[in-house]
Amino acid sequence: MKAYIPYMAIIFNQFAFAGSNILMKIALERGLNQLVFVVYRHVIAMLLLGPFAYVLERKQRPKPSFAVMAKIFVLALLGATIHINVYYIGMDYVSPTVATALGNVVPSFTFLLAFLLGMEKVKITSGRGRAKVLGTIICVGGSLLFTLWRSGYLFKSVVEKPLINIYNNNADHLRHHGKENWIKGSALILTSHIALSSWLILQAKVFKEYPAPLSMNTLICFFASLQTSFLALFFGRNPTIWKLDWNVQFLTVMYCGVLNSALVYYLQTWCISVKGPVFTAMFIPVQLVIVALFSIIAFAERLHLSSLIGTFFIVAGLYCVLWGKRKDSLAADDEHKDGNMKTTADDKILEISTSTK
Repeated sequence: MKAYIPYMAIIFNQFAFAGSNILMKIALERGLNQLVFVVYRHVIAMLLLGPFAYVLERKQRPKPSFAVMAKIFVLALLGATIHINVYYIGMDYVSPTVATALGNVVPSFTFLLAFLLGMEKVKITSGRGRAKVLGTIICVGGSLLFTLWRSGYLFKSVVEKPLINIYNNNADHLRHHGKENWIKGSALILTSHIALSSWLILQAKVFKEYPAPLSMNTLICFFASLQTSFLALFFGRNPTIWKLDWNVQFLTVMYCGVLNSALVYYLQTWCISVKGPVFTAMFIPVQLVIVALFSIIAFAERLHLSSLIGTFFIVAGLYCVLWGKRKDSLAADDEHKDGNMKTTADDKILEISTSTK
């Protein structure tokens, strides 16, 4: 059962991220400022994680050096300040489904960075090595098909009108989802995912030096709130943007603060420490299926046949990489067992030879 805990944790994370994508799309259209949102969600997460980190990690938490604190500051910059802010700016120009589909480049970016840094071993001569490389290519190709090939047969909506109306009128819809804005939004989201991939890789490195996930994520939330507050001084000087009413904006801030920035950050750090950054990144395509199904029903979003074809390739690529990773784990376990058996045999030979003297 313990072997399946990382899988359950990372799938839960994808459901949480999918929910935040949907809520944020609605909240942004209702006037929520993304800078204010990022500050509030990380302050909430910091207040939630702080007491647990102080009590539970008193003995295992090392004294942070200046170098470690600097790396955690960069983690906050990449994973929160840059990734989240740029992502939600881009999301203002595209639908939640397209924004989530673009997230499927993260596994390939992460795999490439991990390979270049020597964190991921690939033997092209082995079946599992070819599976990981081919799966990454298939996954990226599927996401590109889903995003760029917007033609062919268009499926009829399953509902006559949206259950949730994001836009006030059709003019707002066209203004946001015109071709020029759609390209701009896609470019911004891709930029944010490069920062996310770098964050996943750096997090694995920092955790080895600072093996206290609750404390590390508390510091990440602290630095992220400071960094985004500094940005808000320049880009959000109107005091009224900090006011939250009891509506979808408040719900979105609380949801993302409690789930995404507190619980999910912690679970993600734990999964990276157990399975590595590539394993964590490879489950991001699950978000696409969740968001697409919800958007079809709630927003009356219509999908092209090309979107379904792209989804098929994304899932196929995901399974190829996971199969390769699974074979790597089994091979590593076999090598470990063989090493233990050899050590035990050598000890017995030494014991026998010693007793005969």
